[in-house]
Amino acid sequence: MTVSSTNPADKQQGLVARGLREAFFAGLISLGMFSLYIGLKTDQNMRNELVLVTRWGLLATLVILAMIGRFLMIVVVQPRLAARKSAKATAAHGQAEVPGFVARNLTAIAVVALLLFPPVIVSLFGMQGSLKWIDNFGIQILIYVMLAWGLNIVVGLAGLLDLGYVAFYAVGAYSYALLSTYFGLSFWVLLPMAGILAAFWGVILGFPVLRLRGDYLAVVTLAFGEIIRLVLINWVEVTKGTFGVSGIAKASVFGIWSFDVSAPNNFAKAFDLPMSSAYYKIFLFYVILALCAVTAYVSIRLRSMPIGRAWEALREDEIACRSLGINTVTTKLTAFATGAMFGGFAGAFFGARQGFVSPESFVFLESAVILAIVVLGGMGSLVGIAIAAVVMVGGTELLRELTFLKAIFGPDFTPELYRMLIFGLAMVTVMVLKPRGFVGSRQPTAFLHERKAVSGSFTKEGHG
Repeated sequence: MTVSSTNPADKQQGLVARGLREAFFAGLISLGMFSLYIGLKTDQNMRNELVLVTRWGLLATLVILAMIGRFLMIVVVQPRLAARKSAKATAAHGQAEVPGFVARNLTAIAVVALLLFPPVIVSLFGMQGSLKWIDNFGIQILIYVMLAWGLNIVVGLAGLLDLGYVAFYAVGAYSYALLSTYFGLSFWVLLPMAGILAAFWGVILGFPVLRLRGDYLAVVTLAFGEIIRLVLINWVEVTKGTFGVSGIAKASVFGIWSFDVSAPNNFAKAFDLPMSSAYYKIFLFYVILALCAVTAYVSIRLRSMPIGRAWEALREDEIACRSLGINTVTTKLTAFATGAMFGGFAGAFFGARQGFVSPESFVFLESAVILAIVVLGGMGSLVGIAIAAVVMVGGTELLRELTFLKAIFGPDFTPELYRMLIFGLAMVTVMVLKPRGFVGSRQPTAFLHERKAVSGSFTKEGHG
């Protein structure tokens, strides 16, 4: 009869031995995976011949990072997570944790920080120097936040897996681009029209998939997104095909002030300010911030209404939803239409921001990124989705600033080319540590007497 050792020193020694062993195997796997992708690179010489360039230093760095990461995961991260889970399990059943000051006032803090973001950036980097931070980080992140919140209605609340959400984004962008170009309508008139047109196409998509669930639904929505993209490419007479639509009119301040340099009511001229394109970017930042606020408000209000509870019932169990007398046809159609409407709003804003739209901006990868933001943030959680958008989109933009890595890996090293590799590793890591996402609590909007935590033994994916 053998007795297992309970000595903490022996346990730690065994944990370190296991960590070293798994780190060694992680290094071997990384070496096998990255050798052909990272260690070897094909290039052309001066005689236009294909030559093989080796990058053993970069390969060794990635392998070492994989080994260190696996060792820390076994020795440090997993024991802490196990101890934390055990502490929660031994806590008093049904006792909810009292949130701290930051958790209680997170929304107010975030709103104040976003409102102060443009003036703070301008004061730090100057008017022209602020363009990169306001546009690439502020506006770009908020666009994906709005898109993810719109998709959250379909995926997070109604439980309908949509892989073609970028189609509604494209409908909104091309609606604004074409109607403003051919009919001269303003941004504020076309913004609601783009949302309505996208909602209409959301209903069109909803009808064929009323009886589909799971993988079949995902395949059909993926096909819908590709159909929209192919129509944009091949309907050359209207969409100009792969050349795209250029010269799209800018948004104005409700028609009072314009941001066109030649306009008599130019914003800078009206206030005797030096001419700069930063004013338009700052204006767009506050516009997309207001659109995000509207999206969040509507999502929260709808979730507490009967239609929102019907979405949640549909997400949990469609058969039980039918047995309760809920009309699943209208429930699914309203989910698709509402989510598509916000995608159309974001698309119209994208057209006004870029001044140019083309089918290359609405490929399947965009749908995958938006869906990944929803999943990583926590389906149904607006705060978690916003955090995931900041991490993913902001992290991608930060890679462009890591030019100092050229001194380590050579002048040909381009950090942003590895964004999908880092993105994939981040997804795997988050899904292992937090299967429900950053903020992955699934709480019903209707509850009796008081909210209670649900034991992990009663849920499929851990602590409820």
